[in-house]
Amino acid sequence: MPNIQLSELSAQIKSWGKQLGFQAIGISDVQLDVAEQHLHSWLAKHYHGNMQWMAEHGSKRSRPAELVPGTLRVITARLDYWPAQSREPWSVLEDGDKAYISRYALGRDYHKLLRSRLQKLADQIANHIGTFGYRVFCDSAPVLEKALAEKSSLGWIGKHTNVIHREHGSYFFLGEIYTDLPLPIDDTSSNHCGTCQSCIEICPTQAIIAPYQIDARRCISYLTIELRESIPLDLRPLIGNRIYGCDDCQLICPWNRFAKITAETDFAPRHQLDDVKLIDLFAWDEATFLSRTEGSAIRRIGYACWLRNIAVALGNAPRSAAVLNALNTRKDDTSELVREHVRWALAQHQ
Repeated sequence: MPNIQLSELSAQIKSWGKQLGFQAIGISDVQLDVAEQHLHSWLAKHYHGNMQWMAEHGSKRSRPAELVPGTLRVITARLDYWPAQSREPWSVLEDGDKAYISRYALGRDYHKLLRSRLQKLADQIANHIGTFGYRVFCDSAPVLEKALAEKSSLGWIGKHTNVIHREHGSYFFLGEIYTDLPLPIDDTSSNHCGTCQSCIEICPTQAIIAPYQIDARRCISYLTIELRESIPLDLRPLIGNRIYGCDDCQLICPWNRFAKITAETDFAPRHQLDDVKLIDLFAWDEATFLSRTEGSAIRRIGYACWLRNIAVALGNAPRSAAVLNALNTRKDDTSELVREHVRWALAQHQ
């Protein structure tokens, strides 16, 4: 395919992406040597904790052509998720009786939505040029999505290790299409964090141990979502009322004053999860949990970890008869994981 056709195709792909609802489409090559070195250093320090999948698959994560043979380019996509109608996050974090859930998880799970949109984009390309080699990803395989986003002009990797765009902040999801099309590549985004240390200073557990370095073992998102075991005792008081994920490093980021509200109704809060009491969530039985988290990213942590997280938050909540009564209802829970965290929470109110 002549270069001029490839250039035209690239512009067309970006136009189709916008029509499908993506805020931006970029195109990257597959040279991720620097990101690979950073990954190996991070793994060597065991900062990935129990996330063993980060160390699996050999070099496929950092070498796209090993994951999908024939890959020459990666088409990257960005989709905003900040919901229009939700309670102001700082006010929830400051209310110890309320549950804080990361803003990305208030609505429907983004994985299926992004994969569906990316598949539609791939279908449009195929309709235009005929059969071509590709594979669609959204957190579904070993992909260095942040490094690819940075290389394709979707933003730079900030000191908190999230991707930031000067005009759109960092509240967005990423998805990729690996392809064998030799499309022209976009420029790598330049870094605009400057001397700012806000994300490092505000992290409740000091998980950002240095600029661009996260010790996941201390990160609240890891502790409340990825960890399936007991939460370390020294970190429990620092979690506050965060029961699923943590947004502090993004909430404080000055670039997020430019963040855009999503047009996706699927990302709107469900079941009032943006403004709900801890004791109300703690009262959910398993059937209610499964029903109300259907189609939600929250469901993947399971019922026991859900109760574990809320128990910790209740231990950090202001002492009240309602809080003590709620905790006492779970003293004899069938899960030892839950019972252990309930005992700890009750001890905090003695």
